[in-house]
Amino acid sequence: RLFELLASEPYRSRVAWDRLQIFYGDERHVEVGHKDANQTVAQAVLLRHVPVPAENVFPIPTGATVSADAAVYEKSLKAVYGADTLEKGRPLFDLVMLGLGTDGHTASLFPGQPVLHETKAWVGVAAPETAPYERITLTYPAIASSALVVFLVTGASKVEMLGRLRAGDQELPSARVTSEGRIVILADRAAAGE
Repeated sequence: RLFELLASEPYRSRVAWDRLQIFYGDERHVEVGHKDANQTVAQAVLLRHVPVPAENVFPIPTGATVSADAAVYEKSLKAVYGADTLEKGRPLFDLVMLGLGTDGHTASLFPGQPVLHETKAWVGVAAPETAPYERITLTYPAIASSALVVFLVTGASKVEMLGRLRAGDQELPSARVTSEGRIVILADRAAAGE
């Protein structure tokens, strides 16, 4: 729904689309154009309808092995950043938009996955037992290198996890997200339990 709003007036004309660079926080490791790919949804609902330059969109590759594609995506992030090491005070991202799963995951940082312990790589892989497909995801260090993190949480099925996220329950992958700047949670009434 957020993409639909951004692609329609009055929001569409308020955004300087030519100045944006768009990166993906995670992707299912499926072929380009697959109905379950985040990139497919983003193209259909948002990117086709706004004047963002194609060279400013950085999709996660999915044509090789999941590990090889993760490495390629990390290399592209480093090229845009202009360094191989994240520097405090110079965020990789101005804004990171995240969701919240009913199991407390965010991006593809699922409970019990080894990627939750990654401290150096900017991009990792996950093979969640509770969701289909192998995944490529930003890691905690990459997400932390942000000026602002926004969690967008919708639906009554998220009430429990939203409460635990707000309480800082470190058992939840989402509650371990940090930012150089602020973290904001936007929740609808259903997710807030109202």
